[in-house]
Amino acid sequence: MSGDIASNLARVHARIEAACLRAGRDPASVRLLPVTKTLPPDRVREAYAAGLDCFGENKVQEARGKAEALADLPVRWSVIGHLQTNKVKYLTRFASEFQALDSLRLAEALDRRLQAAGQSLDVFVQVNTSREESKFGLPPEEVMAFAKALPVFTALRVRGLMTLAIFSEDTIRIRQCFRDLRAIQQRLLQEGDAAQNWRGLSMGMSGDFEIAIEEGATVVRVGQAIFGPRPLPDSHYWPGAQ
Repeated sequence: MSGDIASNLARVHARIEAACLRAGRDPASVRLLPVTKTLPPDRVREAYAAGLDCFGENKVQEARGKAEALADLPVRWSVIGHLQTNKVKYLTRFASEFQALDSLRLAEALDRRLQAAGQSLDVFVQVNTSREESKFGLPPEEVMAFAKALPVFTALRVRGLMTLAIFSEDTIRIRQCFRDLRAIQQRLLQEGDAAQNWRGLSMGMSGDFEIAIEEGATVVRVGQAIFGPRPLPDSHYWPGAQ
């Protein structure tokens, strides 16, 4: 089965390179984050054999189980889905990155746990650019104030912003979500704390990552284009998905 991952991965890399060419960007400026939700650990081992060493998971407990099952491999884990404060203790045991920070309460819980363990964590602030009630993330107008409050949480290393575009066939609406996130990023870079690193833009999934790259994505979260269709619909993992 590892052969299909390798061939799919080659196609995804080719699509990333083509999108970068259209945008006048260096392909090296885009990080591919393979998303392994629903995949069994053996499938992730195949992905590692195909050259992947960092994986994204939506649910922290599923991610924790895989991290334990694959503890013999030098892989990194990124949690990209909503996290409840009572599950912070699970995330800090294995994750090197968290891409769904969307409340000061959660930031405080993460920071407290990390400080106690003498650890730090890369974080992306999630923004609800589509303004869908079913989605998590800060409303765009609240991001600046949120950013100003983050420096007190010294165990959190800000790496940028994350969003999910609207689930739609309308590419204009999808593109606008990505443009809105980049506009927030530019304001943070101009007006925010110079000590914070807002240069990362995690946006784009299997169905829209090329548009995201054209609009400035530095991280694309790709699952099905690499691993094939999931046994359950996206709505099971992403609120609002169809």
